[in-house]
Amino acid sequence: ESMKVYHALERDDLTGSRKAVSMIVGRDTDQLDSNGIIRAAVETVAENTSDGVTAPLFYIALFGAIGGIMYKAVNTMDSMIGYKNEKYKKLGFFAAKLDDILNYIPSRITAYLMIIVCPILKLDAKNAYRIWKRDRRKHASPNSAQTEAACAGALHVRLAGDTSYFGVLHKKPYIGDDDRDIKPDDISTANKLMYLTSIAMLILAVLFRLLLFGVILS
Repeated sequence: ESMKVYHALERDDLTGSRKAVSMIVGRDTDQLDSNGIIRAAVETVAENTSDGVTAPLFYIALFGAIGGIMYKAVNTMDSMIGYKNEKYKKLGFFAAKLDDILNYIPSRITAYLMIIVCPILKLDAKNAYRIWKRDRRKHASPNSAQTEAACAGALHVRLAGDTSYFGVLHKKPYIGDDDRDIKPDDISTANKLMYLTSIAMLILAVLFRLLLFGVILS
């Protein structure tokens, strides 16, 4: 979905890119400029590398298919009725906390893998590690900034910052350094980084399962 944002920006279609990015983020998008749109897309790709791909693989490796299904159930529940849903406040709080717990280890493994695969894309692994170490806790969530910080460092861009949700401005710290202007190609690069990180996690998951079966059968 993030590549739809990229293609709209390549066509200089600001309205289309706002609409496309609104499908993948929860923030207000109607007033975003092109830089804000790109940042939103890159942040989402970085965060969803763990939430959407590597964390399910982590739990599949540990517990098989049922582990992946249970993780996705909790993650989906958090997305739908998390902290700020008044109707399901208690259940939403529980879902959000459980999601934080389940993502704690996978998000950190994912950040490490993201840094490790940087050289394959000729990205700056050293800076990715530096920014990750410095900014990995700059988020209300204990996990989201892990991969966002690694990605920001790899790309040498600044992510996050103040964001509007439902007309209310939320003050947020920046993640990464403003070494250069962010550009549409960063969305494509973030996706490539996501794919390589996911492949690395898949390899680890397969190796773990093979080792586990080897131990069981021996």
